[in-house]
Amino acid sequence: MNSIKKVAVIPNLTKKCAYETSLDVIKRLHSLDMSVYMIKELQNSFSGREITFCEDTDDLCRRADMVLTIGGDGTIIHAARHASFFNKPLLGINTGTLGFAAELEKDELDMLSRLRDGSYTVEKRMMLSITHTGENGTKEFRAMNDAVISRGSLSRLIDIDVSLAAERGYICSYRADGLIVSTPTGSSAYSLAAGGPVVEPTMKCILMTPVCSHSLFARPVVFSHYSRLAVTASCDDDTEVFLTIDGAVTVTVRRSDTIIISEAETETEFIKLKDRTFYKVLNDKFTEKGRDI
Repeated sequence: MNSIKKVAVIPNLTKKCAYETSLDVIKRLHSLDMSVYMIKELQNSFSGREITFCEDTDDLCRRADMVLTIGGDGTIIHAARHASFFNKPLLGINTGTLGFAAELEKDELDMLSRLRDGSYTVEKRMMLSITHTGENGTKEFRAMNDAVISRGSLSRLIDIDVSLAAERGYICSYRADGLIVSTPTGSSAYSLAAGGPVVEPTMKCILMTPVCSHSLFARPVVFSHYSRLAVTASCDDDTEVFLTIDGAVTVTVRRSDTIIISEAETETEFIKLKDRTFYKVLNDKFTEKGRDI
């Protein structure tokens, strides 16, 4: 692989040890003759260091060769939506609790030297494109993990209908607390907790997992990545139904709204520095930290 010269560093300073780890990372990158880029709002926290500050995250990703996050899985997911626009690979350093998507722990920073040597691989993972059409128009989103249709805290069960968008072919209906549509990467997140299958993240497919469905025969379904799913959802009182993208963006869904979910044109690219399998990561993260699968 090519040697990395310019690194966009995106820390989540609310995480324990994230600031100290960020200072260590910046020092190590400079020692490797790499340039460091950060967003302008962090300038006061990292003043006095050789850092180029950019106006926003898109400008940051545009100018750098790669994106390095310091925090938890949420930090990686946030950065992935921006990095994928510019086809920039992503490397996560975990200072959170689980850090399932992170490549390095904070005691493994010596491995950053492999970026300079080009001793790394890039793993591509599909993303979802989500289009929500309602009375206020159409909004488009992308997700690295999942799109979740769910009821509000005071709502009754919601009725969810799923069909193939292009063929208008009916697939199924659920009366449930919600529905998770996820990528293979997201199969080990909320979908896993709801009883969905674990899928190797380099595969291309779309997973659909009902949440607490009131049906004896409700099961997760795996679709081809070519599929375009059309989803409608409603509650008896037509309120308190939400569409949530990667746990970060939430949109209110009305009875007449339509949600189209398909494979996104862009992918998330993860830098891999270690020689380990997905299943090794799965066991290390979920069992050694007391999260038995």
